[in-house]
Amino acid sequence: MEEANQSVVSEFIFRGLCNSREVQNFLLLPFSMLYLMTVVGNLLVVFLFITDPHLHSPMYFLLANLSFVDFCVSSVTTPKLIIDFLKENKTISFDGCMSQILCVHFFGGSEMVLLVTMAYDRYVAICKPLHYSSIMDRQKCIWLVLVSWAIGFVHAMSQLAMILDLPFCGPRTVDSFFCDIPLVIKLACMDTHTLGILINADSGVLATTCFIILLISYTYILVTVRLHSKNGASKALSTCTAHITVVLLFFGPCIFIYLWPLSITWVDKFLAVFYTVITPLLNPAIYTLRNKDIRNAIKRLISQHMDSKDNF
Repeated sequence: MEEANQSVVSEFIFRGLCNSREVQNFLLLPFSMLYLMTVVGNLLVVFLFITDPHLHSPMYFLLANLSFVDFCVSSVTTPKLIIDFLKENKTISFDGCMSQILCVHFFGGSEMVLLVTMAYDRYVAICKPLHYSSIMDRQKCIWLVLVSWAIGFVHAMSQLAMILDLPFCGPRTVDSFFCDIPLVIKLACMDTHTLGILINADSGVLATTCFIILLISYTYILVTVRLHSKNGASKALSTCTAHITVVLLFFGPCIFIYLWPLSITWVDKFLAVFYTVITPLLNPAIYTLRNKDIRNAIKRLISQHMDSKDNF
């Protein structure tokens, strides 16, 4: 079976976002700019955390990790999408397809758990401010991030293990711009209905569990602060708005794709673009625009650059 798997289907073909050559040529520049801004925005946050001592706190350590994960999520799919805008035959090798699946679920699963970790950090900071430095010490922050990566890796391996040995011996056209499991398993030469349920359950349970924990966490934060302050709700909302916005942007498409019973091609493609291209760009923009410390760090970076230029 494994030999047939490798010999009969050695590559898959992407249909891409659309069939029109004119539309693909038009989309080339916008998507290239979006990816460039995603790379610059996310790596800038990571760079600021590393170089600016004012940002050496648990919240910015977690934010830097989130930015790095967003950079990875976008880099798994977007460069291939951009290159394929220029190609008539959009192909990917079997190993490349499996690697895409592994990486998308690895970074996606890690980001889900990382967002829960960031909610825990906000809970401690807002609800237990006097104990924040002792609870969220450096060692605990590192362990929380490592756990996020570990859960993402286990999730990705469980997804890959369920499809790696499927017999692919017939159709090989994936109606998307990257290898997404629900679309890939449809090409297997066997009944994959039960397997599809298991795969969706695996992803759905992780996404839904994290989302419910996040909803409970931020609701508890708002309720707790409101009970201790007259304007507590507005202050807490102001503090957590960026986090809540990112959670909704990330989990909305995720839960819809894996839990919605109907599959509409254009909707699935739109959500896939939103999840892999738009969200990784919006995350650093949301945090940067709403966060005074990040804005000040950017000003200090520019100021240092101007001073060094003048001295030179």
